[in-house]
Amino acid sequence: MLFVNEIIIDFVEKLYGNVDSIDERHRHRYEVNPKYIKEYEKAGMKFVGRSEDNERMEILELENHPYFVAVQYHPEYISRPLKPSAPYLGLIWVED
Repeated sequence: MLFVNEIIIDFVEKLYGNVDSIDERHRHRYEVNPKYIKEYEKAGMKFVGRSEDNERMEILELENHPYFVAVQYHPEYISRPLKPSAPYLGLIWVED
C-alpha cells in the first residue's frame, strides 16, 4: 500500500520510517464509499494510506488527536514481543 504524499508527513508514515510504501496483509472486510471521501477528509479523517490502485483506503488518522489510527490490515501478523509492528509501537510511543 502507498502513503498519500502531503507536505506534512503523517504520524503512521513516520512510524514506518518515512518509506513510500509498505507491504501488509490486507483484510477484506470494510470499504469506504469513494463518494464520501472528500467529506470525511473535510471533517478531519485523513486517509494517509491507500492501495496501489488508489481504490481502497488502508490507513486512517484522525486530525487533532494524539493517536487515532485505523488500519485495514493485520499488524499483529508481523508483530513480535521485542519488535512490535508500527501501529502498536505508535500506541506505546504516545503513552510515554
